[in-house]
Amino acid sequence: MIFKRNTKRDKAYLNSFGKIKEDVFNFDQIERYFRNKKHEDSFQVLSDKTCQDLDFDELFMFVDRTHSKIGQQYLYDKLRNIPSDQHHIERNEVLIQFFTDDPEFRIKTQKQLDKLSKENTHYITSLFQDEHIQAPKWYFLIRILSFTSLLSILLFPFNGRLFFVLFGVFIVNIGIHYWNKKNLYYYIKSIPQLLKLTDTARDLFGQDCFKNIAPNLNSSIATIDKLRFRMSLFKLGDDLGSDMEALFWFVIELVKIVFILEPLLLFGILRQLDKNRSEIEALFVFVGEIDALLSIASLRKSSENYCIPKVSEEKSDLLAEELYHPLILNAVTNSIRVNDKSILLTGSNMSGKTTFIRTIGINTLTALTLNTCFGKAFSLPRMRIFSAIRISDDLLNDKSYYFEEVLTIKKMIEVSQCGKMNLFLLDEIFKGTNTIERISAGKAVLSSLAQLNNFVFVSTHDIELADLLHNEYELYHFSEIVGNKTVEFDYRLKEGKLMNRNAIKILQINGYPESVIQEAYSLALEMDGTLCMNDK
Repeated sequence: MIFKRNTKRDKAYLNSFGKIKEDVFNFDQIERYFRNKKHEDSFQVLSDKTCQDLDFDELFMFVDRTHSKIGQQYLYDKLRNIPSDQHHIERNEVLIQFFTDDPEFRIKTQKQLDKLSKENTHYITSLFQDEHIQAPKWYFLIRILSFTSLLSILLFPFNGRLFFVLFGVFIVNIGIHYWNKKNLYYYIKSIPQLLKLTDTARDLFGQDCFKNIAPNLNSSIATIDKLRFRMSLFKLGDDLGSDMEALFWFVIELVKIVFILEPLLLFGILRQLDKNRSEIEALFVFVGEIDALLSIASLRKSSENYCIPKVSEEKSDLLAEELYHPLILNAVTNSIRVNDKSILLTGSNMSGKTTFIRTIGINTLTALTLNTCFGKAFSLPRMRIFSAIRISDDLLNDKSYYFEEVLTIKKMIEVSQCGKMNLFLLDEIFKGTNTIERISAGKAVLSSLAQLNNFVFVSTHDIELADLLHNEYELYHFSEIVGNKTVEFDYRLKEGKLMNRNAIKILQINGYPESVIQEAYSLALEMDGTLCMNDK
C-alpha cells in the first residue's frame, strides 16, 4: 500500500519503524508490572541470574520499539515469561503482518499509543496490582461535616448565625482536606492516566482486527466509564497555564474544602477501583499486547536476517542455521544440530565460546516469547533456560565465587530431574577451584545434567574434561590464528576438540620476557608427559 505522508509527525512515525528507540530506560518503572504479576500459568519465568548472564537489559533495549509505557511494561513481562504453549501465535502473526504491510494502519495505531507515552503512565499498574489506601475509621465524620456545610449554606438565608457553624466546620475541613492531600498525591500519577488508557483502548477496539485480542473489552470500558465523572473532578497534576486558570483552580479548591469533596470522592473511587481490578488489567493487557506486537514488527523490520522458529512441544532436535547474536554489530553466524548429545566447547579466551552460548540462550528466549529469532532457521523444543555464565563474589553476604557457583549449579541439578525439558548454559564450570577437583566435579555434574530431556551447552579450557565426556557430549571448538606478531579470531564453530595450545605463544607475541616463555614451554611439556603417564 502506498501511504502519503501528510505531516511531519506522520513522516517521523514512518521513519521510526524498524529503528532502535532512542529513549531513557527506567527499569525500576518498566519492571513494575512484571514484579507484581502472578505467573502461575507460565512455563518458566526467567530468573534474575539468567537475565544477568544473557545481558537481558541490553537485549530488552534492543527489542523494545513500543510507543506507550504500558506496551513497554507489557513487553518486558512478555520477554521474561516463557508461555506454556503457542496460544494465539497465528492471530499475533496476522497482526504483525498488518503492521508491516500497511503503514497507514500502523501510523494510526502509533498515534493512539503515543497518548500513553508519559512517565506517569507507568503507575497505572498500581491501580490493579497494589493495595489501595483504606478510609480511616472516622470516615463517617467526613460525611457528617460535608452534610453540615451543605445544610448551613442552604439555611443561612433564614438564620444568619449559621455562618459561625459554617466557619467552624470550614476550619475543621481545611485540616482534613490537607491531611488527605498525601493520599491524593499517591494517585496523582495513575488516575488521570487510567482515563487516557480507557479512551485509547476504546479507539483501538474500534478496529475490527484488534477485537479478537479481547472480545469482551467493551464491558471493561463501560465499567471504567461509570467512574469517569468522579475521576475527572480531580484536576490532578495539571499545569496552570494562565491567571484565569489559576483563579478557576482557587475557586474549585475552595469548593472542595467547604464540602470536603476530595476525601469523599477519592475513597469512593478507590472502593470502585478495588472492585474492578480485573477490568483495569483487561484494558492494560489489551493495549500492551497491541503495542508489543507493533514492537515485534519493527524489530523484524530492522533485522536483516530473522526467522520465525519452529517450536515443538515434544522432545526434538535443536537445529540452528546461521544463528547470530543480535546485540553484536556484524556478528558472525554459526550453525549446529543437537540431538542425543549435549555440546561441550573448547577454545581460548576471546575466541567466541561464551558469545556462542549466549547466542543460543538469547535466541531460545526470543523464540519462545516473541516468536522471532536471529538467523536463517531455528527449531527447538519448548524448554526452560538456566545459566551459570557470569558469577561473582557476593561480599555483602560473605559468599565466595566458588560457593556462588556451587549454589547455582545445585539448582540446575535439582530442576534437571523434574521431567521438563531444560536448556543449561555454563561457562568454565567450577573455575573457582583447583584443576583436579574442577575436572572431577565438572565431569560428574555435566554427566548428570545431560540426562533426560536436557540440552547442555558448556565451555571449558580443560581438554581433559573433553576427553572424559566424549561419549556424552559432542565436542566443538573455537580457535584463533596466531602469526608471528598477530592473533586473529574467526569466531567460527568447528567440530572436535581444540588441538592447538596457543596461550604461551600469545604471551610471546605480547612481549613477555624470553626467559618466562622458555620456562613456560618447558613446564608445559613436562606436565603433558606426566598426564600421559597417568592416563596409561
